Amino acid sequence: MDQRAKRTEFHFGKAGKLAPIIVAAAMIGWAAFCQSNVNGYVLAFFTALVTGVIFAKDEKAYGEALVYGLSKPMFAVIVLAVMLAAVSGKLISASGVVQTIAVYVVSAGFTGKLFVAAAFLITCLLAFATGTSVGTYFVVIPILFPVGVMAGAAPEFMIGAIVSGAAFGDNLGPVSDTTIASSATQSADLGTVVKTRTRYSLPAAAGALVLFLLFSGTTEGSAAIETAGGKVEPASLVMLVVPVVIIVLCMMRKHLITALSWGILAGAAAGLVFGVYRVDDLISFPGGFSVSGAIIEAVTGTAGTVAMLIAVFALLGVMECSGLFEDVRRVLARFAKKERSTEAAIVLSVGILSMVTGVISVAIVALGDLVNEIGEKAGVNRYRRANLMDCTGCVFCFLAPWTVHCVIPAQLSAQFGEEFAVAPSSVPFVNYYSLCMLGMLLLAVITGYGRKYPGAD
Repeated sequence: MDQRAKRTEFHFGKAGKLAPIIVAAAMIGWAAFCQSNVNGYVLAFFTALVTGVIFAKDEKAYGEALVYGLSKPMFAVIVLAVMLAAVSGKLISASGVVQTIAVYVVSAGFTGKLFVAAAFLITCLLAFATGTSVGTYFVVIPILFPVGVMAGAAPEFMIGAIVSGAAFGDNLGPVSDTTIASSATQSADLGTVVKTRTRYSLPAAAGALVLFLLFSGTTEGSAAIETAGGKVEPASLVMLVVPVVIIVLCMMRKHLITALSWGILAGAAAGLVFGVYRVDDLISFPGGFSVSGAIIEAVTGTAGTVAMLIAVFALLGVMECSGLFEDVRRVLARFAKKERSTEAAIVLSVGILSMVTGVISVAIVALGDLVNEIGEKAGVNRYRRANLMDCTGCVFCFLAPWTVHCVIPAQLSAQFGEEFAVAPSSVPFVNYYSLCMLGMLLLAVITGYGRKYPGAD
């Protein structure tokens, strides 16, 4: 098969082309209403893929489009990262380090809303430094999330604080793929883009911090510690080597897969050397055609999330081969007339495409040339265009419950037990950074806030 699948045509024109998306949206709404876990979203996307066959004119082309979506490098990276992160998280959670830290935190009185706010700030710094929101989830959630819940923070608000911090880092970080893509597509200097973006991201971050301090839900932290069997095990603190290694390597711009792999190796070695684990705790072959141990338990526990990613990327291939991206581009070109309408068109188009694809950089790259063209005609500054595109992605992509920014945090939260689990549909409502950024975008487009950049060009 060619590297790019051929154009996929559908019966009933645009209605047939949109049928899989409509089915997916309906099923997602159903799953969200019923507070389903990740498996509900798996069912939604696989139902959408099967439905698409009914409307496809050429079933072979439809099949090739599905495979084309799965051939994207981003798919392999995310799937491998999910599995490796599950192993690194298991090394941490099963060691007792979380309960140990939680006991210290509660003893210090750093609990409830204060811990939620602190988790938001810590995640902001890590995501800004590493430039990866998804990578930040894998590093932060296995430690900060369960500690926060044991320290009296409601699970959904802990996840909301972490996702919010990751969105901030993705939005403003100079090494973030979205920052690089938005500046490159608009031929804008990266340093100036980051500098001018602070007028949007910093007020949104300040608003989110205030909201977390005022409205974060709390629980009985000591009860959560007792439920988790918490006790102080100072030797387990050596397992903090796992996130430290991952963070350092990410800051050195190493590949996420490489960073996670070294984190696992460092954690396994430290755990064995300091007596936190035995070999049988990590890997065991008890006979009877069975395998046990923390590593295999972690890998098999990601089955639901991996299945959903397969369906999501397959559907993404169908949408791309159906010409949906081109349809969005044509609508954008027709809608954009003057400066304000052009800015509104940029926000709407990037927002829709980032929600549909679930990947901000894909939406930015797909629309970058056209945004550049219509922006120049309407007199919208290149830095304004780059900032609107990136800020929009960090709103809509992070608020769509079927994207990795809701599904992966939900999956990671569930590994600590039912009382810790957060539904994907709950995440958008506590992602205060993206919600505050939505307000900033409305203010910017309606009033013109941040429209002029003296000397930027």
